[in-house]
Amino acid sequence: MKSTEKIKCSACFAHGEKDVRVEQREIEYSDSDVLVKVACGGICGSDIHYYQHGRAGMSILKHPMVVGHEFVGVVKKAPENSGLQVGQAVAVNPSQPCNHCDMCLSGRQNHCATMRFMGSAQFNPHVNGGFSEYVAVKPEQCIPYDKGVPANVMAFSEPLAVSIHAVKMAGQLTGKKILVIGAGPIGCLILAAARSAGATELVASDLSPRCRELALQMGATAVIDPQDDAVIAAYQQHKGYFDVVFEASGAPAAIASTVGFTRPCGTIVQVGMGTSPVSWPVSAMLVKEINWVGSFRFIDEFATAVKWLEDGRVDPRPLISGEYPPADIEQALITAADKNVSAKVLIRFE
Repeated sequence: MKSTEKIKCSACFAHGEKDVRVEQREIEYSDSDVLVKVACGGICGSDIHYYQHGRAGMSILKHPMVVGHEFVGVVKKAPENSGLQVGQAVAVNPSQPCNHCDMCLSGRQNHCATMRFMGSAQFNPHVNGGFSEYVAVKPEQCIPYDKGVPANVMAFSEPLAVSIHAVKMAGQLTGKKILVIGAGPIGCLILAAARSAGATELVASDLSPRCRELALQMGATAVIDPQDDAVIAAYQQHKGYFDVVFEASGAPAAIASTVGFTRPCGTIVQVGMGTSPVSWPVSAMLVKEINWVGSFRFIDEFATAVKWLEDGRVDPRPLISGEYPPADIEQALITAADKNVSAKVLIRFE
């Protein structure tokens, strides 16, 4: 029989629209769990949506939930024979697939129908996230890393995993010309991952001059303003210029533009989650025999992301726009939502 223990700590709870609070919680964990003291976490778009609207897509808050799914910490207690040591720095994979459904058994855990994803209100009761002094997780969720790597760097492991998965969905990129539409944190990390995967020409498109500058810092070889008609026309002539286009904005006009940029037999990877209807140029896509694929979360790319951040292959620090203590979670969310000034905003628990 498993023995259980309890610990009290403070955490950042989303209660509903424009209602986020720092409150005490009690965590119960067993001798098969890992107790992690959280060091740092990044605010994601879903966290912003829970704050702004009380929902993220179809996931609606029905009771208070701890937000945050991009976080790292230090092991405070670990099961025997887990391979984890007290004091070890770990990046925490927020995915908790069932590992016995058809999707999981076929290696597609990101499509697990009963996925328990931390910081998500998809199911009721909700799955609490990582913006908490302590969290209890399973050993397989913990990826150790060198403590010499700053926590605010390793906090990018989850969004980098999303980006590496998108690059994987694109296929072989060695020597390829790619375009990333939407140079937010994910778009910029896709640039870095694609460069590491061998792409030689990496162009980023974004309306924001600030985002275009960040894209250059993250590995873009050129940037374009989508409002510059002459430049857009040049890239779309001769049936398209790019071998692969990553759409990371979710904006309907941007999604529709991808076909014009993509060369015949090229690939479009849809990463941005738009909510509005899209007018899609089916005929042009068909005639050019374009491969259009979706990219959702990640699978084993999380461990790869940790390694790439650990060895410096990807340096996400240009994307850090601010760091806040948990007590200032509301201001941090407001700042993170202002894309004129922010890329990635972090919560520091240390």
